[in-house]
Amino acid sequence: MTQITSLFTTRLYRAHLSAFEPAIDAPEMEASCYAIAEDDAAGQDWCAENAYPGYTSYASLTDLPWRFPIFSDLVTVLDAHVAAFAEDLEFDLGGGKLVLEDLWINILPEGGTHSSHIHPHSVISGTTYVAMPDGTSALKLEDPRHPMMMAAPPRRKSAREELQPFIYVAPKVGEVVLWESWLRHEVPMNMAEEDRISVSFNYKWLDA
Repeated sequence: MTQITSLFTTRLYRAHLSAFEPAIDAPEMEASCYAIAEDDAAGQDWCAENAYPGYTSYASLTDLPWRFPIFSDLVTVLDAHVAAFAEDLEFDLGGGKLVLEDLWINILPEGGTHSSHIHPHSVISGTTYVAMPDGTSALKLEDPRHPMMMAAPPRRKSAREELQPFIYVAPKVGEVVLWESWLRHEVPMNMAEEDRISVSFNYKWLDA
């Protein structure tokens, strides 16, 4: 009798922010992102010095929930989503908890990309989507086994999703996507004329 099973599952969490309260107003969030980007001279300088397309607050601001109440509300909602994902992952936190480590804005203009990367030292990473114009890039996720595949042949284009080397996730405005921080991901080139706006974040394990 032949038996084939799947091992070492990679989980991906997708939900609407509104699954938990308080409600997050999308237009207010978008306006807040632009207002912060306009006022953040240090962030603008960092983007220019590092040839970063568009704007990110990653290297300049660490207090977004303090600056704008809507970001404080967002953290409350994200805490609930991350807790739900951690439960699905069956983490044994040993009496500790997952807490927000970083939260930053991404404004990616036409032609902008964000190259493949992971988030070291974090447990769960994710993004919630503020503006996703038609034709903008999806989130690209990479099979974490790639470095170990060595001489493996390519997969068929028709291969089942769980066997594909890359998965493209096209979130909608107001959706939150979570993954374990070791999962390599990237944002391919934004082909839309309008900005692609998102808020990304990391959660770390705070031991008891």
